[in-house]
Parts: sequence; C-alpha cells; structure tokens
Amino acid sequence: MTTNRASEPVLVLASTSPWRRRILEEAGLPVRCEASGVDEAEVRSADPVALVRELARRKAEAVAARRPQAWVLGADQVAFDPETGDIWGKPPDPEEHLRRLAAMRGRRHALVTGYALITPDGATVRHERTDLRVRADLTDDELAAYVATGEGSGCAGGYAAEGRGAFLFEAVDGDWFNVLGLPLFRVFDLLRERGWRFGGAA
Repeated sequence: MTTNRASEPVLVLASTSPWRRRILEEAGLPVRCEASGVDEAEVRSADPVALVRELARRKAEAVAARRPQAWVLGADQVAFDPETGDIWGKPPDPEEHLRRLAAMRGRRHALVTGYALITPDGATVRHERTDLRVRADLTDDELAAYVATGEGSGCAGGYAAEGRGAFLFEAVDGDWFNVLGLPLFRVFDLLRERGWRFGGAA
C-alpha cells in the first residue's frame, strides 16, 4: 500500500466521487483519487449485482495497472426495482428524472454497490445491498421541486438521501453508508483481511 508522509496507509480510490472520498477520509483513511477512465456504457447486464461488480472490478483494475504496488479500491452503484428487475442509473434528463421518482412513490427499491479491492497480493470483488421505501404521500409538485434543485441528477436512482432528498424516504433497511455510495463497514472488512490496522501500515 502506498503511504503518506506520516507512514499511514493510503488507499487509491479509482473514482473522482467526492462522496466516496469524504466517507473514507472522515473514517480516517488517507485517500488519493484517480479517475479510472472506464467507459461504463460498454458494460451491460440485466443483473444489477453482476453489473456493479463488473464495473467495480474494471475500475480498480484500470488504476491498478498504472499503480501496480498500490492498494486500489473501485466501486459502482445502481438502483433497481426488485419486482421488475429494472435498473436505474443516473437520470439522463429532468423529464426522465421526474418520471422515475414518480414511479418510485410508495414503493420499495434497492441500491446495490459493487466494490473491488486490488493489492499486490490479489483482488477481491464483493457487493452490498440496501433497501429503501419512498413515501406514498409525495406530491407531483414536491417531486418537480426536487428535480429542479439538480441535486439528484448525478446520483444512482436520482436522489441524494443524505441531502435535500431525505424527505423522499420513510424507511431504510440496511447499511446507511451504502446509501451514501460506499459500504464502509464492508470495505474495512476487506482492508483488515489484508492486514490493515488503524494507526499503522499494513
């Protein structure tokens, strides 16, 4: 694992996501971010779990190829409807964004995040799922007002539950960190399996 000046472990995040970086840094992990360059449109699957695992793996591998001695973490997330199997990424435009939120009203859906850790000792790919229930009493005007903020336009599912989008939900079943973009507890599982310990290099 690469280290900083204080010899603390540094994780290379194969992403420029400010949310994922913030989650890791606030948990005490020094992080360097590097865009993977992976074209997500080239990866297709009707299975949301298979899709995010493959994307996470490709992102981590792309950065690890440039940093062969580093510990590299890749991640990807989608929302999906467990009943229909429909997969939702980032809404392409405000009109679709509004339609999507309206269709989610009063229903459960899931967020699944694939995450991959690559070190000189090998690679591990896993995933985490969290279920959410959207309020049934949301009005069309409320949904339109939220879309107009632009907050959820760059998020899987079309919302940021940690921001103004919190009002959309009445229940979350699972890992809250996963809703934010990265299942932090499970990431720590991976790091500890590889020997990382708080306060010292692996």
